[in-house]
Amino acid sequence: MNIPQPQKGALLVQVIVFSTIAIVLIEGLLGWAGVNIKSSRNEIYREQAIELAESGIDYYRWHLAHASSDFQDGTGIAGPYVHQVKDKDGNVIGSFSLAITAPTVGSTKVHFESSGTPVGSASTTRTIAVDMAIPSLAKFAVVANDNMRFGQGTEVFGPIHSNGGVRFDGLAHNLVTSAQTSYDDPDHSGGVEFGVHTHLQANGTVNDNFQSAEAPPSAVPTRADVFLAGRKFPVPAEDFVGIATDLATIKSSAQSSGRYFAPSGVQGYQIILKSDDTFDVYKVTAQVTPGSSCTDPGQTGWGVWSIKTKTFIANYAIPANGLIFFEDNVWVEGTINSARLTIASGKFPDNAATRTNIIVNNDLNYTNFDGTDSIGLIAQNNITVGMVSDTNLVIDAALIAQNGKVGRFYYTAGGGTSCSPYDTRSSVTLYGMIATNIRYGFAYTDGTGYTTRNINYDANLLYSPPPSFPLSGNQYQILSWEEKK
Repeated sequence: MNIPQPQKGALLVQVIVFSTIAIVLIEGLLGWAGVNIKSSRNEIYREQAIELAESGIDYYRWHLAHASSDFQDGTGIAGPYVHQVKDKDGNVIGSFSLAITAPTVGSTKVHFESSGTPVGSASTTRTIAVDMAIPSLAKFAVVANDNMRFGQGTEVFGPIHSNGGVRFDGLAHNLVTSAQTSYDDPDHSGGVEFGVHTHLQANGTVNDNFQSAEAPPSAVPTRADVFLAGRKFPVPAEDFVGIATDLATIKSSAQSSGRYFAPSGVQGYQIILKSDDTFDVYKVTAQVTPGSSCTDPGQTGWGVWSIKTKTFIANYAIPANGLIFFEDNVWVEGTINSARLTIASGKFPDNAATRTNIIVNNDLNYTNFDGTDSIGLIAQNNITVGMVSDTNLVIDAALIAQNGKVGRFYYTAGGGTSCSPYDTRSSVTLYGMIATNIRYGFAYTDGTGYTTRNINYDANLLYSPPPSFPLSGNQYQILSWEEKK
């Protein structure tokens, strides 16, 4: 009987096959492990890169806290600016590179791009883009250093604040605040009322008498028909004293690299802005004489504030720094197109008897309402609308009356006689903001002045105000943060 014999090498073939499979599996496992290790290392590098980029942003925020106008990293030359980053033991762990876009004229908004790169992976870079800015005084539609009254016919789009009390009988689309818990409203007798209160009744009429429902110890009613976004009091007061320093700085900057006009020797100046980035300047040689029935009602600084005759001086280009200073009264009107400027008026040393005014009797217009156009008017005393003014007046500007008021004088006086036909005007519409040291107003309780007052807040002013406009602090705030892909 023949018995088959096992084939030599059969076991070896099986060993080779299974060994090959094992090697392939082990190589696969090793490759998978290698990929995971490399991926983990890359993730570590990427995380380090974003942290290094963030350290660049933190560094320059610190730098601006100590040198708020230095956008060249202390070098005086264009960037980018590269800095090494070390750990607590002094070992270099990477670097960041900063690209800085300085603010435009008048704006405080600065744009940063910080790119972080870790040691050990030069190809791994992540970039963060950040916008920072310092808020300006123009964070309110209206801000005042005195008691305020907003009558019927007043509609305000934007925040309102007073360091005194606020009586509001119009329609407020944003928050109304006061630094006072309560105050004695000077427009009627009776007890104190809330720091922010209203006399508007549910039926739409106004009751000028003391309102117990709007006075302590009553609970503060909601009154959503008046305060659409609510009211809040007390809140911290806003600083008006610092504006004096800003005004003196504007004068100095206008003399050095802007446009400065010395005292006129007559009534003051008129400036007419043009859409080609120029402006005409006139000397005002005489003002309109009021009629015999239009007399001084006893208001401090009363006058017609209206031009009768003037003499042309010259046409000028708007200066690069956007600053125009008049050491005299100045009448302002006209239209700008893609311009940013501040027109200021004052006399130094500051003396109450010689403080100057800015007058707007005719339309002052922007062409663009996206922040491209910006006008600031800063008066040492009043910002005034004179007697001979447009019946429908438009003012596109941020207005500051440092020691006086923003408003219009009383043009009905002398036993009920009037300054006709200018005693009553139709509407005044502001796009911008108002900062007034004493009580603001374009109308009076007898129906004279501007019947309709529309105040529209320009939100672009908060971080992109006109050149050298007063700021509400000195610390940069982060407006946006994003990683660039």
